[in-house]
Amino acid sequence: MRLADRTRAIAPFHVMELAKRAVAMEQRGHPVIHLSIGEPDFTAPPGVIAALEQAARDGRTQYSPAVGTSALREAIAADYLRRHGLVVDPARIIVTAGASAALTLACCALVNPGDEVLLTDPSYPCNRHFVAAFDGRPNAIPVFEDTRFQLTPELVDQHWGPQTRGVLLASPANPTGTSIPFDALSQIVSTVRARGGFTLVDEIYLGLTYEGQARCALELGDDVIVCNSFSKSFAMTGWRLGWLVVPLQSVPVFEKLAQNLFICPSTLAQHAALACFEPEALALCETRRVLLKDRRDVLIPALEQAGFKIPVRPDGAFYVWMDCSRFGDSGLLADRLLDEAAVSLVPGHDFGANDPGRWMRLSYASPIERLQEAVRRMAVCLGTGGA
Repeated sequence: MRLADRTRAIAPFHVMELAKRAVAMEQRGHPVIHLSIGEPDFTAPPGVIAALEQAARDGRTQYSPAVGTSALREAIAADYLRRHGLVVDPARIIVTAGASAALTLACCALVNPGDEVLLTDPSYPCNRHFVAAFDGRPNAIPVFEDTRFQLTPELVDQHWGPQTRGVLLASPANPTGTSIPFDALSQIVSTVRARGGFTLVDEIYLGLTYEGQARCALELGDDVIVCNSFSKSFAMTGWRLGWLVVPLQSVPVFEKLAQNLFICPSTLAQHAALACFEPEALALCETRRVLLKDRRDVLIPALEQAGFKIPVRPDGAFYVWMDCSRFGDSGLLADRLLDEAAVSLVPGHDFGANDPGRWMRLSYASPIERLQEAVRRMAVCLGTGGA
């Protein structure tokens, strides 16, 4: 059977392969500390779980509108007002089956075959694959410590070419945990707008910002498209529920595509997610945000003492992008740390071609005690710390 040519442009997700190896080790009786998967170690707030149970008992399992229930779209709009002081028309909100479905939908609507989309290297690997899935060409621009691993207006201007259609940004970003300074983001939007392109901003970690007030890209104009999700801030990864905010005139097109590609997001998850915006759930999420910040602040000095370099302090998400070049190639090192220290990390090879052997990603979505034990194990394995 002949498969579509585009499948060759989509690489395997190595973090998932490492995770499978780690699970196999545990099944053989070797407990592993998992610092690889980008998933909170919390569960959904109790009120959300109760709302799910109630919706299931009430039989609220029918299809919803393709763009989501009116109640949830209105609740998300109200949260933008509460959190960011932004008035967002609920009609602009497209509820999706997670942020992945949101970005798939956006690329389907925006990218023609051969269109080029600018993004960073390193970046979340699926982002470039969303573009490639619609026969677009992801142009992954190497970024370094001097720009906090983010695009700048100058880089966008320098790399914009005849086939460039737009930019796909993430702030805070995976794998680096860094945000784009808001004035720079504003200049990027202006640069792209002047060229008639689109700006698509992945904000799924915006609710996990640790330095200063988190600011939403929707401030910069109704033509900016943002993606968000219940997965990270609300610890609902497996619930598969996210959303887009799109220009009002584009809603019919996005709705038509959503009807055909996804039918609708999970109706049960939508009913349950309304409880995310209750005071008790919001207070719990804020407590967890502070806890994640505390983990970061304990972890980074410990990693540096163990011999890793952290050239840019992450200001959001729950990742540390660390220079492991002292210990050799990151892919070989990830294998060694898993086999000898029972600690699972992700080598840089998943996130692009920009010197990936130099970098590793660590997810600190684990209790502080587990993080400290993981660093101790790694230091013993690498000969940089005591037993």
